[in-house]
Amino acid sequence: MSRRAMLLAGGGTLVAATAVGVAVGRREQSTPAPPGAVGRFDIDAASELLRPTPLHDITGPQSIAFDERGRLYALQVMQGGIRLPDEERAASGKARRLAGDMCVTAYSSDREAPRHMYLRGFGHGISMGVEPSGAGPLLWVEADADTRTGYGRAVARIPFRHGTVLDSTSPSVRHHRPLPHSHRIHPAVDVAAGRVLVSHRAGRSHRYALYALDDFLSGSYRPLLDLQNPALRSGETLQGCAVHGDHIYQLTGTPYTDAEGDNPPESGGNTYVSAIDMRSGRATGRRKVSVAPHLPFREPEGLAVRPGDEPGLCVAFSVKSDDRRKLTVYACPS
Repeated sequence: MSRRAMLLAGGGTLVAATAVGVAVGRREQSTPAPPGAVGRFDIDAASELLRPTPLHDITGPQSIAFDERGRLYALQVMQGGIRLPDEERAASGKARRLAGDMCVTAYSSDREAPRHMYLRGFGHGISMGVEPSGAGPLLWVEADADTRTGYGRAVARIPFRHGTVLDSTSPSVRHHRPLPHSHRIHPAVDVAAGRVLVSHRAGRSHRYALYALDDFLSGSYRPLLDLQNPALRSGETLQGCAVHGDHIYQLTGTPYTDAEGDNPPESGGNTYVSAIDMRSGRATGRRKVSVAPHLPFREPEGLAVRPGDEPGLCVAFSVKSDDRRKLTVYACPS
């Protein structure tokens, strides 16, 4: 088996990849999938992982990711009315959005207050990743925001530093541009398998490109996979993506409308998880996320795999309270 095939199969090392690939294949053949299965996860069995919880800013979440210990990180567009220490005046929420200014909230445990940092000029935050390092967590985020849209045009790997402000233009921030003619770029990572997924738009087409993590960091942007998204339906809103095993997973949907709109609460929402099999390049599963239909607002905002012996595919929702948006997360078991 080639290194390219092994990375597509999701092996953490060359030797481990071969063993994992064989084991996964046997399991899929011998164990019938539950009716709610999409890829390797049971969407119908989703359960609450995080109750509705405030982020650092009052705006809603845009994406989530987990570190190797299962600790949760969330990206959100920075709220209006905040003046950072080196700024002459506070900026509006619209100005922050178009500038690509974001806030990262990190949840350590139930007993500790969340940590945070601000990212200026990075993007909108549709997806993200977390990579461990000896010096602390490294965040994979979009960077170099296009101020006409607020979305990133590059990928960056940056250290998480509580209470700090980091600019996308800082000399310490390296911009990776694997797809120089694309826009609305945002990453997801599979640390265990050493892979980086880059979601992007080329013209009006949405595409996914997959890279070996080490090659990507070295500036070698030869993709293991580059395909047009076969699972995104006309009119759907992409709300996050993740990569695990043989599949790319994506989240789509919009918030509840009122009773006269096209997504009223009594419909149970229009949130879907879809899977794309990277071996064939085809969409292989799609399931409506029916958990917690009572959530107020209930906008899908982020998709990530929580690592562990039994990984979970986690769906994040933005919910409304009186004075702010909150984050809640539901985990779909493997």
